[in-house]
Amino acid sequence: MVQAAGVPVKAYGPGKVPVELAINGQKHTLQLEPRVTLLDAMRDQLEITGAKRVCDRAECGACTVILDNKPIYACSILAIEAQGKAITTVEAFMQGDNLDPIQQAFVDNDASQCGFCTSGFIVAFKAVLGKHPNASPEEIRHGLSGNVCRCGTYHGIHLAIAQIAQKGA
Repeated sequence: MVQAAGVPVKAYGPGKVPVELAINGQKHTLQLEPRVTLLDAMRDQLEITGAKRVCDRAECGACTVILDNKPIYACSILAIEAQGKAITTVEAFMQGDNLDPIQQAFVDNDASQCGFCTSGFIVAFKAVLGKHPNASPEEIRHGLSGNVCRCGTYHGIHLAIAQIAQKGA
């Protein structure tokens, strides 16, 4: 045990340690160094690649996932910290060959160009609707405020969101 501010704290590492992650309802047990981010564990170890590495500084939202019903940037949390929590990625939204209504709205409204931001926007919007099923424009704006589209497809993104809001999803 290590002491931090006089309180015992369990230390991990420096080598790999077992990390158990529950992603999209499936448990994964990995051997990871404690410094590995959730994003790196998902992409590099599990080939779950919907969350994108773009800024790697928690500034763009392209790596947004839902952690225990709260949207977070997967690049900003260590995989070891996500243990015991439900992690949902964009991969969980499709049901068989059917797109989630939010995904379909993005397709219908040509709301992506390069596509790097798309999954982050979709996950963030899904989280907004999970918290506010009849989200107001202000709640939507607030919920998506951490997501950035470098290509400038905001017009299509706004149309996709409006399409879902009209359906009362």
